[in-house]
Amino acid sequence: MSLDFSAITAASATPLTTGTSTTGTSSTAKSSDSAVGSQDYFLKLLVAQMNNQDPLNPMDSAQMTSQLAQLNTVQGINKLSTQLDTLLGDVTSSQSLQASSLVGHNALVPGTTLALANGQAVGGVSLAGDVDKLAITVKDGSGTVVHTAELGKQSAGLVNFVWDGTTDTGTAAAAGTYSFTAAASLASSKVVADTLSFGQVSSVTPGSNGATVFVTGVGNVALPQVKQIF
Repeated sequence: MSLDFSAITAASATPLTTGTSTTGTSSTAKSSDSAVGSQDYFLKLLVAQMNNQDPLNPMDSAQMTSQLAQLNTVQGINKLSTQLDTLLGDVTSSQSLQASSLVGHNALVPGTTLALANGQAVGGVSLAGDVDKLAITVKDGSGTVVHTAELGKQSAGLVNFVWDGTTDTGTAAAAGTYSFTAAASLASSKVVADTLSFGQVSSVTPGSNGATVFVTGVGNVALPQVKQIF
């Protein structure tokens, strides 16, 4: 007769989740209690099996050693799962703490808006590769093109620009929110050019999938999407 230890893994393995330290502590405690209960149950079965074995046909020592090895493996998996839960909770808390230092700073994040104020609007473009042409097109709220600019040759990466509010007709655009697009190419091939909006980080919100920051004029943005801080 042998004992099946494979059931312990399914019963006590805890899904790896992230969250606040309070949630992590609660799930860890439940996982630990479940693991201990399962291990005690199978140990009692093993002891009972040894106590009631047939003296003329004793339990195979190799079989018993194999069962104990399975139990040790399960214990190791449970400990690793608990440690990973704790680690992920710590990483999430640390990320939120670091993100809080961004409050009050300006940032470039994915977006298509330009906020024109005091004769200045800041924007950016993330280029997937080197280009020999980069064109910016600015539109007003009705979708009418008010300004176009050719930024010429640029290297891959972030490209920042400042629009002084002057339209293509030479007049000054009214303060407000505008949209913009970017078109980039190298020779005759198009190059991916992702537009970036400029705004101030006003708050940070922790979450199970990581922290998000609220950028004025853009909205909530996942922390990894912040491309540049000023």
